[in-house]
Amino acid sequence: MGQKRIKKLVIAGGGTAGWITAAAFSRLLGKSLDIHLVESEEIGIVGVGEATIPQIIRLNHMLGLDENEFLRRTYGTFKLGIEFVDWGRVGSRYLHTFGDTGINLANLHFHQYWLRYRQAGGENSLWDFSLHQRAADTNKFARMDRVGSSPMGGLAYAFHFDAALYAAYLREYAETQGVRRTEGIIASVERSSKDGGIAALKLEDGTRIEGDFFIDCTGFRALLIGQELKTYYQDWTHWLPCNRAIAVPSEKLSPLPPFTRATAKKAGWQWRIPLQHRTGNGHVFSNEFMSEDEATAILLDGLEGEALSDPRTLKFTTGRRETFWEKNCVAIGLSSGFLEPLESTSIHLIQSNVSRLISLFPREGLHSADIDEYNRRTAAEFEQVRDFLILHYHQTEREDSPFWQHCRNMEVPEPLNEKMALFRASGRIGRDVDDLFRDTSWMQVMLGQGIEPQDYHPMADNITDAQLDEFLRNVRAIIDNAVTPLPSHEDFIKKFCAAG
Repeated sequence: MGQKRIKKLVIAGGGTAGWITAAAFSRLLGKSLDIHLVESEEIGIVGVGEATIPQIIRLNHMLGLDENEFLRRTYGTFKLGIEFVDWGRVGSRYLHTFGDTGINLANLHFHQYWLRYRQAGGENSLWDFSLHQRAADTNKFARMDRVGSSPMGGLAYAFHFDAALYAAYLREYAETQGVRRTEGIIASVERSSKDGGIAALKLEDGTRIEGDFFIDCTGFRALLIGQELKTYYQDWTHWLPCNRAIAVPSEKLSPLPPFTRATAKKAGWQWRIPLQHRTGNGHVFSNEFMSEDEATAILLDGLEGEALSDPRTLKFTTGRRETFWEKNCVAIGLSSGFLEPLESTSIHLIQSNVSRLISLFPREGLHSADIDEYNRRTAAEFEQVRDFLILHYHQTEREDSPFWQHCRNMEVPEPLNEKMALFRASGRIGRDVDDLFRDTSWMQVMLGQGIEPQDYHPMADNITDAQLDEFLRNVRAIIDNAVTPLPSHEDFIKKFCAAG
């Protein structure tokens, strides 16, 4: 494919995906690349990703961002996990936290000791031994790496923020790093006669922007990777049937909860994301099982404050590109695929794919080994996240609507079946080595959705009944002592990172 030095990088599209890409490339490869981003303010952005997972902390750290300033600029709040309401059955509730539960003992995960305790008639739930659950229940937060001198880890957290403000913040950062921005709508794409790759973008005003390498951040339109290079899109609707989202902001919550809430509804679910100045709300649903009018009514009826604007509808097809890197073009963000926001993975997938692309980015010419490795690893990550999302829908006792009957009875990917069977047998986690979600995440969601292990690991019998009782009492006491003096989430924000 030639050995031309890669000097000009063109990013098509802005928003969260475009500006994360521009910021990361300018930070790590800005000395060797001329980076040019093209976007139009006439084209609205989807604005996904108001809730995140802890990996975003690594991105912000790599960019050298001050966390308090970042939160001030984006009206951000802290997030300890996601509370799932009515998923396993109507009336159920559990928190998928970002941290471990309890304290691991003798190289065995805490939940194995808890399973022994439950089989002996113990009544406390697993979450009674969760530092994150206790802090969430009392709306408390503070940065805490560890709990005193104990072996218990501290509060692992992520963020809620205004995605449009985050994109603007990163734009400012990237432009100070030398990224050029051109305002304009892409009218056509010029292809190379030599290898069929992309040679230039032509804008409506006649401007021609040439490059050696192109990144498609044009969202669902996928102007480069889809419309121009014709890469196939895998449709996963048969596993994840929701294909619509209606979003509306409402008044801010007080007290300010340090977690996202996802409440299952008749044909989907409703999110609640608390920010400093407002609350983000949305109803994700399938139009095969519910009309848009009914979905909108359910959303508005479920708000915990007055709506601040009219609801807006987003249409999507869950799935991914067959190939993410085609010729000299890579899709990042919604152009690469879409997995609904149930586990707040949208921004992580942008971040992860950018990091992977930088690690494999060509210096001179394009090499099929790099392209194949990128496509293989990106496809695997999409599929691992997909299976984790399917778990929430499929593992349920709900049969109160045609939607939930469909989800409960549908065939699911075999790797997910194997993970569920392994956990059901003895509480073991069959996690892939490079899986985004840790053992504790799989464990919490499988327990929360109603999978009850039939047995526990024999190493949990290495302590006596009296030692087990003392161990569990000590864990709860450590949590009580750690959470009691914490400030409220709202007070912590007011002290360190309040906007305005």
